[in-house]
Amino acid sequence: MPGSPQSRTGRPPVQRAAKRPPAPRPPHENPVLRLYLRLRRAWDRPLTAYYLIFGGSALITVLGLVMVYSASQITALQLSLPGSYFFRKQALAALIGAGLLVAAMKMPVKLHRALAYPILAGAVFLMILVQVPGIGMAVNGNQNWIALGGSFQIQPSEFGKLALVLWGADLLARKQDKKLLTQWKHMLVPLVPAAFMLLGLIMLGGDMGTAIILTAILFGLLWLAGAPTRLFAGVLSIAVLLGFILIKTSPNRMARLNCIGATDPGPGDSCWQAVHGIYALASGGLFGSGLGASVEKWGQLPEAHTDFIFAVTGEELGLAGTLSVLALFAALGYAGIRVAGRTEDPFVRYAAGGVTTWITAQAVINMGAVLGLLPIAGVPLPLFSYGGSALLPAMFAIGLLIAFARDEPGARAALALRQPRFGRKRGTGGTGSKRSPRSWNTMRRRASAARSSGER
Repeated sequence: MPGSPQSRTGRPPVQRAAKRPPAPRPPHENPVLRLYLRLRRAWDRPLTAYYLIFGGSALITVLGLVMVYSASQITALQLSLPGSYFFRKQALAALIGAGLLVAAMKMPVKLHRALAYPILAGAVFLMILVQVPGIGMAVNGNQNWIALGGSFQIQPSEFGKLALVLWGADLLARKQDKKLLTQWKHMLVPLVPAAFMLLGLIMLGGDMGTAIILTAILFGLLWLAGAPTRLFAGVLSIAVLLGFILIKTSPNRMARLNCIGATDPGPGDSCWQAVHGIYALASGGLFGSGLGASVEKWGQLPEAHTDFIFAVTGEELGLAGTLSVLALFAALGYAGIRVAGRTEDPFVRYAAGGVTTWITAQAVINMGAVLGLLPIAGVPLPLFSYGGSALLPAMFAIGLLIAFARDEPGARAALALRQPRFGRKRGTGGTGSKRSPRSWNTMRRRASAARSSGER
């Protein structure tokens, strides 16, 4: 056609579609808000608590083994022992504790409740044996150990913590089922008298630190049971009064109290351990002097592989290492609170809350003493410090938390969908074959996707 534009081939040019206006970009999203929403979605997943408890406790235990090996070498050599002596004992205890953890994971809740009374009776019996001459033995001035032969010893008061958690949780759960917790006498009796009996047996040996942890567990159980404020305050006042009397009548405990925030060993080097713990943390810097390069563990810092292992961790791994340990304990405590808050079983709620109170309170007291913020109570860092008597019941308690986390309805459903990929029998096809759950779920997802695209 004349007048129309022609291409070189003689064909009319292809009409191009008009360009669409660019889509408006979404407003700039705050990266902090985006990270918060992502973490919140991850936290709401059904298996988050399970992974946090299992992974956090495993990392704390493994890192603790490494630091026990590093912090105990000089002490072992000073005692004319092999450098790996304390590490091998701790590794053996961790191996036995891993078996206890798996056993606690596999046990049903009914069996946990059935074990409450035998564990309590056994712990009381062993704590009585501690006071029998010839059976009990004193370590660092505290009469709270039983020799098992050779270099192996046991501290029954550590098992008293587990006994109070299980027995107290079972007692409160049974009373809640009978609607008795609304009466103050049923809330206190026999829980508080039994706890005071355990505290009395522990204090006969002079172990103030373990008594503080046991008191924290008692208050945690009463708080979860919904104790009124006046009742809670009354029991707390009695505990504070008894603690004040015990501290005031003991020069050793008064000296520990006076060492809070000390920067100088003082007269008679009464604050030697507290001050050198601060020196170890201060010399570590941001990333530490390197694994195994601690200076304070060469005889300057007492109990470097037990009560003050956190100070050696700060010296060798620096601020980054100590904050990592602190974050692992915070994650473990937060996951325990979630398990206790989301369950409908009263025993699970009380037991999970008691274990969480135990682990977090002991960690806070140990770290606070190393940092000079609290008096030195002589309690180990749970799952981290050297000591099989402290490690075994703690790992069993972590197994309880893992079992409770797996028993949540959402977690059970998520774990049930995770079938093994290999070794399953597949359908052979045909009209009579049965489809596997994975193929059925795949078909169901495809069907739902088709309906969502407009198909009816």
